[in-house]
Amino acid sequence: MSAIAVFTTVANRKDARSLARALVEAKLAACAQISRIESVYTWKGTVESGKEYRILFKTLDEHYPAVERAILELHPYEVPAIHAFPMVHVSPGYAAWIEESVAV
Repeated sequence: MSAIAVFTTVANRKDARSLARALVEAKLAACAQISRIESVYTWKGTVESGKEYRILFKTLDEHYPAVERAILELHPYEVPAIHAFPMVHVSPGYAAWIEESVAV
């Protein structure tokens, strides 16, 4: 099983906490980390910027489709950023914890 990190962003801390809790409680993610960021992006032809919160979900590659569906279902944005990266080097104990935490 391959551990992955799935990222999304939201506009406020309340939405970040809500998304994080929902996916961890549903056992779609072993944990979620929330950090405040500043984003610069193009939206409908205009360059925008603003404060956001990035959520990093730790899960398994096989759960990505369900994680994506849950984020899309719960996310307040019209087009949320959802992307994942493989965890290339993961300590065995930590990898086992992720696997145990998302076992359904």
